[in-house]
Amino acid sequence: CLAFQLACCCGTAACSLCCKCCPKIKQSTSTRFMYALYFILVTIICCVMMSTTVANEMKTHIPFYKQMCKGIQAGEMCEKLVGYSAVYKVCFGMACFFFLFFLFTIKINSSKSCRAYIHNGFWLIKLIVLAAMCSGAFFIPDQDTFLNAWRYVGATGGFLFIAIQLILLVEFAHKWNKNWTAGANHKQVWNGLLALVTLILYSIAVAALVLMALFYTRAEGCMYNKVLIGVNGGLCLFVSLVAISPCVQNRQPHSGLLQSGVISCYVMYLTFSALSSKPPETILDENNRNITICVPEFSQGLHRDENLVTGLGTTILFGCILYSCLTSTTRASSEALRGIYATAETEVARCCFCCVPDGDADAEEHIEKRGGQTVVYDEKKGTVYSYAYFHFVFFLASLYVMMTVTHWFHYESAQIEKFFTGTWSIFWIKMVSCWVCVCLYLWTLIAPLCCPTREFSV
Repeated sequence: CLAFQLACCCGTAACSLCCKCCPKIKQSTSTRFMYALYFILVTIICCVMMSTTVANEMKTHIPFYKQMCKGIQAGEMCEKLVGYSAVYKVCFGMACFFFLFFLFTIKINSSKSCRAYIHNGFWLIKLIVLAAMCSGAFFIPDQDTFLNAWRYVGATGGFLFIAIQLILLVEFAHKWNKNWTAGANHKQVWNGLLALVTLILYSIAVAALVLMALFYTRAEGCMYNKVLIGVNGGLCLFVSLVAISPCVQNRQPHSGLLQSGVISCYVMYLTFSALSSKPPETILDENNRNITICVPEFSQGLHRDENLVTGLGTTILFGCILYSCLTSTTRASSEALRGIYATAETEVARCCFCCVPDGDADAEEHIEKRGGQTVVYDEKKGTVYSYAYFHFVFFLASLYVMMTVTHWFHYESAQIEKFFTGTWSIFWIKMVSCWVCVCLYLWTLIAPLCCPTREFSV
């Protein structure tokens, strides 16, 4: 039994070590789950390295802490293992790990090839390799040059990760509308659902706009907030009018208010997130005391328990990053980024069209039970997702995590306890992401008008 469990660490059925009561899982899903666990593990380590609270607790409660730090050559008080430079090095190792697998898995179409077996198995060995890469980064010579160069690589990769998410959001909006419109040709209930969802989306967007105007502005001051709320609200109205304009409708009959409603809600979310991330503005009141303005009064009380807010907020943030990674690595997403979409004739309207699992046709082809969790081998006829694209997205996510944990361009004063302290760099990154999203959606609407001889499919 022990020999079998050790073999599972190198085989393609790592999830068979799980409890038998766990529901069955597909091989393709279990593989992505294992890589996601690696990603989460390194992310947690990065958060710990950025925490001064954890560092102080370790100094207080770990016996022989000073001797241990000297023994591993991490400095007198392990100062080499904390701060933004340590996070840069650990994320460098994780990024290299995923980038090497991206190169290694290019052009894999069959799960029976040797490279596919390595991708789907050898988990213990890969964990050791990942740990070695993250540790080896601490021995790179000329650390200052490395950190300066790697910072620009991280920023580029982080922006590219954001861009991929924005592209897929726009593609999701078009796919949603096209899928439900295809159902409306057969049943009128889909027209009712389209109208209902569109109304809900615009109600949320308008309510968010009104609430931000109430809580993030005041009669005096808050000029940044007033301008940005007005500009972003105007952009949402503009793209909505463009989406239903006759010239766009003639070239793209599937264009409608559902897509612009999705984009409007996301723009309002980014606007709220950006305003929450902006450094607070202070003025003197009548008693010559500094008071914070342009933020809701109730939000100031939420930051009293900084550890709770930081822990909960960080968990939610990186949960969203992980969800973005996994949803961005399906075959449909990778094809969408290359401009490949399902034709309207093959669309089947579904309420949960975006949750259709890959490889349903052969999911039950081979089921193997070995005393643990049941593993369904769903890739017997071929891969159900792009291995190379999967690793590339996680490579970019590694860079995005690195930049996010170290406060992007405010790395020198970064601490995980100040994760939600407003900085101008985070504010402008979110605002630019908002405008890029609008521009991407607007381009999908006007591209057929600008290039009438080209065939566009969204």
